[in-house]
Amino acid sequence: MPSILLFPLGPEGPSHRSAGEIMETLGCFSVRPPRSGLAAPLLLSLCGLLGTAPLLPAPARALEQVELRLPLLETSFIVKLEELDNPARLLSGTSDLAELDQASNGAIGRRLVDLFNAPLPLQVPAVVNEAEGSEMLNQALLLVSALGGIDGLPAQFDGNDLSRLLDKAAARGPLTMLSVMKALPGTTASVDLSRALLAVRRLARQLEPADRLVAAQPPAGVSSALSQPGPLAVERKLIALPAPHRPKPLQVVQISPSTGASGRLVVISHGLWDAPESFEGWASHLASHGYTVLLPYHPGSDQGQQQAMLSGKVPPPGAEELRLRPLDVSAVIDGAAAGLKGLPAGLNTDFVVVLGQSWGATTVLQLAGAVPSDAQLHQRCDEVLNPERNISWVLQCSFIGTADQAALVDPRVKAGVAVSPPMSLLFDTGSGRDMTARVLLVSGTRDWVVPPGPEAIRPMQKEAGRSSHGHRLVLAQGGDHFNLGSKLAGGGGVLRGLLLAWTNGAFAAGAAAAPGPDAPELLPADGWGDETLPLVGISPAQLRSP
Repeated sequence: MPSILLFPLGPEGPSHRSAGEIMETLGCFSVRPPRSGLAAPLLLSLCGLLGTAPLLPAPARALEQVELRLPLLETSFIVKLEELDNPARLLSGTSDLAELDQASNGAIGRRLVDLFNAPLPLQVPAVVNEAEGSEMLNQALLLVSALGGIDGLPAQFDGNDLSRLLDKAAARGPLTMLSVMKALPGTTASVDLSRALLAVRRLARQLEPADRLVAAQPPAGVSSALSQPGPLAVERKLIALPAPHRPKPLQVVQISPSTGASGRLVVISHGLWDAPESFEGWASHLASHGYTVLLPYHPGSDQGQQQAMLSGKVPPPGAEELRLRPLDVSAVIDGAAAGLKGLPAGLNTDFVVVLGQSWGATTVLQLAGAVPSDAQLHQRCDEVLNPERNISWVLQCSFIGTADQAALVDPRVKAGVAVSPPMSLLFDTGSGRDMTARVLLVSGTRDWVVPPGPEAIRPMQKEAGRSSHGHRLVLAQGGDHFNLGSKLAGGGGVLRGLLLAWTNGAFAAGAAAAPGPDAPELLPADGWGDETLPLVGISPAQLRSP
């Protein structure tokens, strides 16, 4: 009888998990709204529902059952799709899972029925139609296929096939996991456990270098002068600044001291499908110490674009956004230099510090003078089993064909902080030697979206050579891709002291802040740590050691 085979896998290997968690881990289905950041295209809109694509074989009778396999118990449970319509059917059913549900007096069945019948939060067919042919979708499906090793993958499959299947399911009512599964053709699709385990082990290996470095020395201490809010009251307002490269003016959040501003300017760039609000805590902490902070919305890849994409109105962010995002930041600096209405007077726009997270951190590297290139993208994006392959490659590989036109250094940017940047494929080895701004790279030891091994430590090792040119690496022990930012109420989060210390050091150094073999330290020896997540500075000598 036709079935789908699912293998439950957790971060540490096989585990006992709910059907929803199993499917979510495998990228087959999801019923949760997407989180902001780089994980979103994989976990939901691109890998989640679009990940159903490999389950489509040639036309056949509809699926009738699902087999949930539990390798650790060396057993499996069969559930008939018709039994998932409501708890009563499962409780009175005859499948293996129905018998287990009966033994638990319906406790298991209620959860499963709720899970399978929850409305999916997307206008799915519209999303598929808009995403068809996008490089980001292609990379997401490639990653799903590599993880799952799905049997029976059609030789020819495109977005039209998936769209027809989803249209069929939608015609019967609101889309749910159950309705989509009932629309699937009826041959068996399975997940290759050995290949999935290889992917899990690969991720573990990508985190190990950070764990070793963090264990080798104590974390930075905490100084109240850096971690506590400054003496100045802070105000927030929304302004609009012209951007010749965009059809409309940029919306920009301004957070600055009510009085007593120093005239020093900081710009913060948000990540994919995120917004300035996720980093207003950073801005508020800096503003309380005298800085004026501007946080632009990147309209082609912010939360507004995400919402439009998930409603099927627009495709995923285009590769041209790699070039447009740095232009956004430069336009913000231009507006400040022109003294446009709404901005504080007397801002020094000849010396600017830029901060960013995830894709925003990649933007920081571009503005600092790192030169993107297509070379590694063409060479490595199709290497499914590459030991350095990780989720951030979904985004990086979507830039094929545009990376060579995205060198957009802004000489007014003198220093930057790049938190969790996707970078290993996008910038060739040696590109850091010609950077015009000093960069502090921050990575979390538990960041499985942009893992520290291939995306932070390895690139820094390649650049280190005889000299680090003054660029620095800090690892946040326990940091992941979502806990290093800070909303306004967060007071700056775990990085507040570190961001303030680096920014203070850059402005204090002035012209000496430029990269070079003898560049002075911008970070103080201590005091920029955090009590919640230990922060560890990694020296050039540690990076150069085997």
